[in-house]
Amino acid sequence: MMKVNRRDFLKVGGALGAASAMTPVMMASASEADISSLPRVKQELVAPPFVPAHDQVATGGPKIIEVELSPVEDKRAIDGDGTMYNTLSFNGSIPGPLMICHEGDYIELTLKNPASNIFEHNIDFHASTGALGGGALTHVQPGEQVMLRYKATKPGTYIYHCAPGGSMIPYHVVSGMNGAVMVLPRDGLKDRQGNPLRYDRAYYIGEQDFYVPRDAEGNFMEYEEHADAMADVFDVMHTLTPSHVVFNGAAGALTGDNAMTANVGESVLFIHSQANRDSRPHLIGGHGDYVWEEGSFVDPPLEGLETWFIRGGSAGAALYTFRQPGAYVYLSHNLIEAVELGALAIVVVEGEWNHDLMTQVQPPTIMTA
Repeated sequence: MMKVNRRDFLKVGGALGAASAMTPVMMASASEADISSLPRVKQELVAPPFVPAHDQVATGGPKIIEVELSPVEDKRAIDGDGTMYNTLSFNGSIPGPLMICHEGDYIELTLKNPASNIFEHNIDFHASTGALGGGALTHVQPGEQVMLRYKATKPGTYIYHCAPGGSMIPYHVVSGMNGAVMVLPRDGLKDRQGNPLRYDRAYYIGEQDFYVPRDAEGNFMEYEEHADAMADVFDVMHTLTPSHVVFNGAAGALTGDNAMTANVGESVLFIHSQANRDSRPHLIGGHGDYVWEEGSFVDPPLEGLETWFIRGGSAGAALYTFRQPGAYVYLSHNLIEAVELGALAIVVVEGEWNHDLMTQVQPPTIMTA
């Protein structure tokens, strides 16, 4: 099988390609001994929309949170019509798993690139500081692994993504190689008055744009491997018009038996990321009681939003307490993208109906003069 090196795809003179090629020399600091004495916690990453087990308020001092990611190169269906797409992902899920820590903790990543892969991979953490978000220090060829440790200094929600250099940066991102990190304040989330906020459940929704080529008859095309598809995929990418905009890797991935669930009275935290394009999350029948639209937990949350804005290349969070049972639609309120391209999910909520909040005064009947 052909191995694909990033140097084959770097744009000559491209700033991102050149910067990615520079690897800083890392020197041991005086704090190494202090770091070595910190407790270590291995975080078991899970496939979204679920999130790893965590404390909402930190216990004790800073910790080293150990996580492991492995790039997966495969082909999968991305809609209910069986459209097949050559995807790239972290740990096999699109988006990659959510990582959670507290301000002042360290995330220590082991990135393993299986020998069976054909691409070079790395990872850029928007939550980190320096070296292109770790991207300059984590390049691994097939059959290699690397370890990176960074300090989580800024509370909030942040994306991470693969960024091998040049044209491979957007190709890897829109093929599925992105995820998110949530850095909680050590004393937990708070409202604008400083009162503590708690959530009963948390879900991670990763919005993904795909660019599937079509044949002369307008049918989606299928390719055996990435190397076969790349030229045509780049042509579609350059139109800036995605063929699919989906949640968690495929149209309908968070509907039916895979719908998110909650109970009346429960507060649910929705973490939403979009690594490449702007998005407008909206919960039909509900609201954003508290919304960290820009992802920063240092800033007070906005309150009572109908729709919030997630900038391309970022993640945000919204907290809502469900007050009525039923099936809620969580979508991007670009309704074309939601209904026609797939950016739609369902939250099934159990509980007793509150007629004071809403009631059908009269069922549909024949109109009278």
